[in-house]
Amino acid sequence: MTACKLSLYSDATDRWRLLEADMLAALAKLPENSVDCVVTDPPYGIAFHGEAWDGAGKAGRHLSDGEAFAAWARAWASECLRVLKPGGHLVAFGSPRTFHRLVSGVEDSGLQIRDVLMWVYAQGTPKTRKLPGGLAAMLKPAYEPILLARKPLVGTTPRNLEEWGTGALNVEASRVNGYWPSHLALSHSPDCTGERCASDCPAGLLDAARPELRPSRLFFCAKASKAERETGCEALPLQSDLLYSRPAVRLRRNIHPTVKPLALMRWLVALVTPPGGVVLDPFAGSATTGIAALLEDRVFLGIEREPKYTDIACSRLTHWAHEAERESS
Repeated sequence: MTACKLSLYSDATDRWRLLEADMLAALAKLPENSVDCVVTDPPYGIAFHGEAWDGAGKAGRHLSDGEAFAAWARAWASECLRVLKPGGHLVAFGSPRTFHRLVSGVEDSGLQIRDVLMWVYAQGTPKTRKLPGGLAAMLKPAYEPILLARKPLVGTTPRNLEEWGTGALNVEASRVNGYWPSHLALSHSPDCTGERCASDCPAGLLDAARPELRPSRLFFCAKASKAERETGCEALPLQSDLLYSRPAVRLRRNIHPTVKPLALMRWLVALVTPPGGVVLDPFAGSATTGIAALLEDRVFLGIEREPKYTDIACSRLTHWAHEAERESS
């Protein structure tokens, strides 16, 4: 694996590497046809809580409008196209508001659009204030679309698989209760237990609506709990978490605002990565994709620009790398 001449982090297992760098600069230093898949949660371009990395609107950066967002998506997707092996898949989360621009940019890069998965979590928090008369400017978010794209094959699928090991989905490794995996994933509430679901859990609500036909063919996972977010970060300082402007300030060690559930990321990694393959995440955040890759016995290469998240990512990766090594021994 070729490293960038930028800040590089790894640990003794050498199963993961993290670059603290500008994403486009780091990608440009990677050799072509060198990674098996890209699994990432890029900025959505919606000025998420005024965060500079999601530069839209007031930030006045390259994500200031729909066309600019699509052009930016094309830029990083073009680099992903170059470094992906032929037939390698790209998985990217998006916001319903800007997802069409993400798809447009990725398609314009030369990657083939293969499918759109849907992650339904239902417990989102409205990102708007109430107005007089029972009015508001937005609905409560309850799902996120996930783009599935692929680098063009070299020849037929069997030939591409033989030469590069990529080009097809790992259906057997991703079956749900024995069923063929679908492009819909439902999230349990963090408050669900092994005996019963919370009142707002989408899985429980769906089961209750059709008790004679429980929807067991779909993939279920819980949203990331506080314990899951914080594991591996015990040595980091507590910091205030003002997300959603709650009245009470929360203190956390992992302050990344969009941590995805580990079970969901493991399912996606297993679906698109050949055994032992290299998983690239150019927007690593707190490295949940990397943890999923380690637990699924893959190699991880992440890129993260924000120093405040790099320490969190390294701490989590170090912890889970040793856990993965212990499980495999």
